[in-house]
Amino acid sequence: MKETIGTSPVTPIPSSEKVAQQGNEGLTLKPTMSSFPSLTFGRWLFWIGLFLFMSVVALIGCLRFGTQVLEFSRILDILFQEMGRTPAGGTESDPTRVILLHVRLPRVLLAFFVGGSLAAVGVALQALLRNPLADPFVIGISSGAALGAAMALLFGIGLSVWSLATLPVCAFGGALVSLLIVYRISATHFGFSIYTLLLAGVVLNAIFSAFIMFLTSVADPNRAFGMYAWLMGSRTGPDYPTLGILGIYLGVGLVLLATQAHSLNLLTLGEEAARSLGVEVERVKKLIFLASALLTGAVVAFSGLIGFVGLIVPHAVRLALSADHRLLLPIAGLAGGVFLMVADTVARTLLSPAEIPVGVVTALVGGPVFLYLLMNHRVRFGT
Repeated sequence: MKETIGTSPVTPIPSSEKVAQQGNEGLTLKPTMSSFPSLTFGRWLFWIGLFLFMSVVALIGCLRFGTQVLEFSRILDILFQEMGRTPAGGTESDPTRVILLHVRLPRVLLAFFVGGSLAAVGVALQALLRNPLADPFVIGISSGAALGAAMALLFGIGLSVWSLATLPVCAFGGALVSLLIVYRISATHFGFSIYTLLLAGVVLNAIFSAFIMFLTSVADPNRAFGMYAWLMGSRTGPDYPTLGILGIYLGVGLVLLATQAHSLNLLTLGEEAARSLGVEVERVKKLIFLASALLTGAVVAFSGLIGFVGLIVPHAVRLALSADHRLLLPIAGLAGGVFLMVADTVARTLLSPAEIPVGVVTALVGGPVFLYLLMNHRVRFGT
């Protein structure tokens, strides 16, 4: 008998399906019995291993490209030397070694962490709101986090490694407030209205953007220029202590989301169905809200506004692979990391030596996908 990761969590409940379909007004995540087949440990391990391998390959490929193209053999040689702590083959004065270890590797790792976290948040919000258009950037959560971080930067927080540890806390507060506002506005008796959700996100983005513009207009010109670049998702490579601080915040948030994978499967059926199947809906909501706000706040604090990763990556993985969140959540995280690594590599090499903000690249890719999903919804349901 094959070992399985839990049992199939879905039982058809007609009344709950009707509620879920009414609440989303058309474009929904419509789970059925076949949406969550029994997930064997072998299948789970195969896909995780495959995407981990793809992530490593993509990372090495992204390390190769830049103003100076590096040979793969030289990249692997330096990385193996560093992992083995062997002094042969180069010193800290070796230009190639410095470029690889102190410029490109931290930046590529930052892109992987940020992309994976945004994709994981997108998966969680889409399941909780039962809406495949939910994304921390689209519904205004990222703007709330940016406002919190901008206020902290205006008052001098974030100018050292120690103060960087407190910057995500300010962004977390802004993201949490924004998320709660969107939730309260969009929630109806039948679920979440897609139109109300999108309109609330647009309005919040406009309000928070106005506050951010006001803060930058009264800030010191040099600091204001840095804030503009940060808001566009433009970020130079961080140092390793900064990556360690970011990793702590992201680790806590991702663990919280991972523990709710089974509950996310049931929540896609609707809150009524989830309660009848034993899910503590309010408790799960609070955990997902906290984890999503924490991840979004940490990401925005360290990398600025980067949109649409949490929209297109979960949607693509769900269509191509599985709607089971026990598999969807980790795979989307890995795929999101790969996507943003590649986008950041394009941003820093396409017009080299000039650099495009990575937020521009993700918007150019994600914007048309978002419009396609929205228009497909309108054509399909005639709205």
